[in-house]
Amino acid sequence: MAPSAMSRGKDNWIASLSEAQPVPYWLEDPGRPRPEPALTGTDTCDLLVVGGGYSGLWTALNAKERDPGRDVVLLEGREVGWAASGRNGGFCAASLTHGLANGLARWPDEIGKLHELGARNLDGIEDALARHGIDCDFERTGEIDVATETYQAWELRDWHRELEDKGLADGMEFLDRDALRAEVGSPTFEAGLWDRRGVALLHPAKLAWGLKRACLALGVRVYEHTPALTLKQYGAGMEAGTPYGTVRARKVALGTNVFPSLLRRVRSYTVPVYDYALTTEPLNAEQLDSLGWKNRQGLGDAANQFHYFRLTPDNRVLWGGYDAIYPYGGRVRAEYDDRPETYAKLAGHFFTCFPQLEGVRFTHAWGGAIDTCSRFSAFFGTGHQGRVAYAAGYTGLGVGATRFGADVMLDLLDGADTERTRLEMVRKKPLPFPPEPFAWTGIALTRWSLARADAQGGRRNLWLRTMDRLGLGFDS
Repeated sequence: MAPSAMSRGKDNWIASLSEAQPVPYWLEDPGRPRPEPALTGTDTCDLLVVGGGYSGLWTALNAKERDPGRDVVLLEGREVGWAASGRNGGFCAASLTHGLANGLARWPDEIGKLHELGARNLDGIEDALARHGIDCDFERTGEIDVATETYQAWELRDWHRELEDKGLADGMEFLDRDALRAEVGSPTFEAGLWDRRGVALLHPAKLAWGLKRACLALGVRVYEHTPALTLKQYGAGMEAGTPYGTVRARKVALGTNVFPSLLRRVRSYTVPVYDYALTTEPLNAEQLDSLGWKNRQGLGDAANQFHYFRLTPDNRVLWGGYDAIYPYGGRVRAEYDDRPETYAKLAGHFFTCFPQLEGVRFTHAWGGAIDTCSRFSAFFGTGHQGRVAYAAGYTGLGVGATRFGADVMLDLLDGADTERTRLEMVRKKPLPFPPEPFAWTGIALTRWSLARADAQGGRRNLWLRTMDRLGLGFDS
């Protein structure tokens, strides 16, 4: 592209953001429910669940389904679904291990069982939505991993063959360039791997709100605008302190994820990574026809710094990812939710992928924090002599895996020996992140190295190869 054309293109990309509102598209839905009142005074229960995102909501719901007589209270510091559960792309994956590649690398002896449990978990989500009448625009479309470079196309083909050899390729289809572009039209697409059954798309905020309604219907007491500030032993149980009261419970499940854990020793295992996304205005029939995309799959490119993208139910394109921003000190702050320099970068990438959509405007631009751990997938544990259980570290694939994590927490609180609690993934933890300034320096070096690998045909430098050998990494 000539410099003058490049300049005009960049100006058009920036102009496409002129009317974008810095708020999550999903949370502006007119069906957003009113929050439940805050807790005042003292309440008591059998099980206290801290956190009103997917992790806490699934825990409360599954606890009542296991034992309808169990008295359950859920505390949410703001409003149900306002954080990561209402800001993500709405990709609900069967994978419990942040993808098969990560699972194979870390738990090769268990990957068959983990794959089976993940498939059952996704089926369980679909069944629960039907059972409780939760309408969250659930579409079992699958997802295509997209190669945009020739070397990535060869890697996808080799990966598909490896999965076939290991008996893990059921429902997977390799698409060459022509077959992929027949599904979704982009001049940047070179090949794809379509997981037809392992991913569903949904409206993430509607899922959270629907789970809240189901919990309330089963008798869970939900208190919103009620952060749990302290947690300590109280007699044979636990007591959580809130701004206007306390909750005393026999057992506690912590679903706070990216926010600092009430168990201080758990905090070093996660860092917040900020992810950003855009949504376009609704596409008209001509624009949709220029894309193809009749099967409405979710898509994600195969680079280290990757994008994820999909159609929304009202035919917008949601386009997110690429930048994964770690703030020095690992702080979670509202001002980090808005990052215009990333929005401009994402807009440029969008029109490079879909030049036929030139002139389309973006209506929403937002970000949010993801709880990332060094092995990219959830870890679990207990505290206070088994009275408290936790799950954290989902690293961006928590829409589906949090339901599995909820069952793990309930198993741990019950002291049960199950196929879940016997997993090495559940029994062992990732390595914690070092203190500052080492965490920021290591993450910055890793991000630089990943970008360099993408620019150099996927070749990983000494730093990345060392991290691979140690089983460490950084992702969103």
